[in-house]
Amino acid sequence: MSETEMEYVYAVGLGDLALDGTAPVTGVDGGTVRTVGGGGGLTALVSAVPADRFAEEHLAPQLEDLERLEAIARAHHAVVDAAFATATVLPMRLATVYRDRTRVAAMLDEQHSYFEELLRTLDGHVELGLKVYAEPRAAAPAEQPEPAGASPGRAYLQRRRAERRRAQDTYGAARDTAEQAAQVASALASARAVHRPQQGEWSAGRGENVANEAYLVPRRDVDRFRTELGALASDLPGVTIEVTGPWAPYSFAGGVTS
Repeated sequence: MSETEMEYVYAVGLGDLALDGTAPVTGVDGGTVRTVGGGGGLTALVSAVPADRFAEEHLAPQLEDLERLEAIARAHHAVVDAAFATATVLPMRLATVYRDRTRVAAMLDEQHSYFEELLRTLDGHVELGLKVYAEPRAAAPAEQPEPAGASPGRAYLQRRRAERRRAQDTYGAARDTAEQAAQVASALASARAVHRPQQGEWSAGRGENVANEAYLVPRRDVDRFRTELGALASDLPGVTIEVTGPWAPYSFAGGVTS
């Protein structure tokens, strides 16, 4: 390894890790993905990245550049997902880098007990996302004609009161649905992670995100999870449930400080 390069670590698994061969996968900045072995059969997926961009003193500006951050994240997740297609892997935190392969191997040795225990817990499971949205406008009834003789001002106030009541009812129904969904999901899952509701462009077109959670679900229960969660909001106008995944267990992977 050249002094001008560092090792970017994508994921850790047990045994020989092979990327899904259905499509070519390259790492960050087009790097070739390789493996580094450690004690107890642990393996890390890595690729070389330039030190003048990924050393600690140079990394922050890249992560503050949204376009650059997106490119790194896409490459990172592509490698993790390709590995997860054939094996249980522990995704590493975005932009986890080490000085060289020797230090990657040392990290695997030092964290062996932690990694092995977590990988065995995750084996046979996937991550599914659960989001609940409220959209009062979608719950609006067909537009009614104005009452005969009503002044424009009075009609306006009546419409505003109706909109506020509808919004209150819709958000209340969404919160109740989120609680029910958490109960149903938790009964089918091995673990739960609660994330901050998404805002802005991440929830655009769906309404307001009132619940954003992740669940560690046995592979055999994925279809059941989708079916039971999808039925909860089927007859609630203005309330939507979205189940995403399956994904590698990003929300349950923890992290390692390099």
